[in-house]
Amino acid sequence: MNNNYAGSSLSGKRLLLGVTGGVAAYKAAELARLLTQAGCLVKTVMTDSACRFIGPITFQSLTGQFVFSDLWEADKASAMAHINLSRNVDLILIAPASADFIAKLACGLANDLLTTVCLARNCPLMIAPAMNRKMWENPATQRNISCLQNDGVIIAGPENGEQACGEVGMGRMLAVEALLAVVQQRLSNGLLQGKNVLITAGPTFEAIDAVRGITNISSGKMGYALAQAALDAGATVTLVTGPTCLSAPAVNRLINVSSAREMLGAVETVIAREKPDIFIGVAAVADYRAVNISPRKIKKTDQKLVLELMPNPDILAQVAYLPEPPFCVGFAAETENLEKNAARKRRQKKLPLLVANWAQEAMNSDEAALILLDDDGQHVLERASKQLQAGRLIRHIAKLYLQQQCDRKLNKI
Repeated sequence: MNNNYAGSSLSGKRLLLGVTGGVAAYKAAELARLLTQAGCLVKTVMTDSACRFIGPITFQSLTGQFVFSDLWEADKASAMAHINLSRNVDLILIAPASADFIAKLACGLANDLLTTVCLARNCPLMIAPAMNRKMWENPATQRNISCLQNDGVIIAGPENGEQACGEVGMGRMLAVEALLAVVQQRLSNGLLQGKNVLITAGPTFEAIDAVRGITNISSGKMGYALAQAALDAGATVTLVTGPTCLSAPAVNRLINVSSAREMLGAVETVIAREKPDIFIGVAAVADYRAVNISPRKIKKTDQKLVLELMPNPDILAQVAYLPEPPFCVGFAAETENLEKNAARKRRQKKLPLLVANWAQEAMNSDEAALILLDDDGQHVLERASKQLQAGRLIRHIAKLYLQQQCDRKLNKI
């Protein structure tokens, strides 16, 4: 088994690290050390609040670069630090990104050096939120996050866990190793450059009557994370999604569907028109649907209600069995005999790659452990956030896809 998915080298990359006020600022110091150790040139900009949690000399010692914090003193020679600092860098990363700073970004404020640098940037911006769980859940913060996502800002985290205040919930900044992997994923952009990727995500809903239906508890989190990771890898992404409560990433094309047959129709249309290079079937498609759907609400009585069900189409199998299929990736969520059932599914559908995980982790959790099954055997991805797993998985898919294309070219010679 192979679990070496550390990502590509950061040697020669240039990153601007923004640090805002929060206890998680100490994590930013460790991140700066690891980035520098990996060969990345790191310049740091700190807010006044950040300097109350950790000293600028710490970052200067770890990166070997001068630390900037004052809009008026940072670049006396040209008085243009807010412009110069954002030029010739591959990425701006704000870690931690406080609720206050996120609000400022969403509103386009520029009242200190870091906000001004972000507003004047000509490179990608990534933020790693860190705050109390109630601050993260607050509707105002969620509106600000949605606004930033729509503006193309990359949101890395947060994660669930114990917080400095003693409470437990969403709001912790991503662990340093996980955040480093997300940065590596972003800065290795181009793995799927010029490729078209089609992804299905979320559950399907099969109507029984006017108000009821058959569905499952899939959240869509893994599918949405994969769509973002594919975008970050340079792909053109079409996302066909069942009903979820998530904000969709800024994919090239978003198609909302409800039932399995609607999802199949959307997939077939995209494949016929766009001929995607890669198809990733993450959606938890309902296996059955009602034979007869009542146009009205079925009234409750004291009698038993018998429903006649029929199988839904197997979307992944239909795509995989095409005469010239895209590179197909399937998912298997199992409650028992995980590896055995996943291996059988892969063989039956003739998939180059199948991703297996436990159903109890797959549906609503923010984290998962994965087993990748391909022609080389099994590859274990230890439990991590779905965002991190998505980046690892996209790198593995890119490697297998490129190998497949090389093999096909050799066979034609």
